[in-house]
Amino acid sequence: MSELLLAKLVKKEQLKPDIFKFSVKAPSIVKNSKPGNFIEIRVTDQTEPFLRRPISIYNLDRENGILEFIFQVKGKGTQILAKREVGKQVDIIGPIGYGTFQYENYKNIAIIGGGIGVFPLYELAKCAKADNKSVTTYLGFRSKDFVVLEEEFKKVSDNLILTTDDGSYAKKGFAINYLEKDIKAEKIDAIFACGPLPMLKAVQKLAIEKDIPCQISLEEKMACGLGVCLGCAVKTAKSSKENPEYWHVCKAGPVFNAKDVEI
Repeated sequence: MSELLLAKLVKKEQLKPDIFKFSVKAPSIVKNSKPGNFIEIRVTDQTEPFLRRPISIYNLDRENGILEFIFQVKGKGTQILAKREVGKQVDIIGPIGYGTFQYENYKNIAIIGGGIGVFPLYELAKCAKADNKSVTTYLGFRSKDFVVLEEEFKKVSDNLILTTDDGSYAKKGFAINYLEKDIKAEKIDAIFACGPLPMLKAVQKLAIEKDIPCQISLEEKMACGLGVCLGCAVKTAKSSKENPEYWHVCKAGPVFNAKDVEI
């Protein structure tokens, strides 16, 4: 169940010039959160910007009640949030989303992410590894300058494959190419993905073609987080062109079975 909480910012890290990691004290939200959930943050007490910002949960420290999230500064709202000082409060609603990652029925899982879409995959990898699943993680970035969380994912993965589009760091190419090789070698039971839409479409297509269970986390504009504003509607795969049906990513998702949505 979601709740509104004024959470104390206990730690702040700048991972890249425009990427920040916040650690906040939020024991009740941590207790009720699952891999794949997200939070909505009010960045200011002023009227502008008015809408909350949806941000994925990166890590849940259940022992200490610490929730960690990572965000990229893109607009006015995140610019304001990035200036928040340690010791101050962060206005949070969470956890949000009924659709979360369900990995329990699989043994050899593939986790694939690209760019800033890798952030919500860390908690999934950590939990799956702790539950004795075999975790192979594939992370793709544009170049060396965009690589984040390499060491963190190494600790929660049995095997980490990191790629850059231009070959400036690690393996050259796209992460999905290495995933496909492991699927052909029958090393993968299920796929879990989050990242740019072109990557998600490619992963969805590959999973359906190979008949491998696949869950994808969608990143949409979720202003309210309640299914009211209708800004995050996604078409269901089974609906017709004449009578289209939609789900709200904030409520039904953000994680979906890849066969169930049209992206």
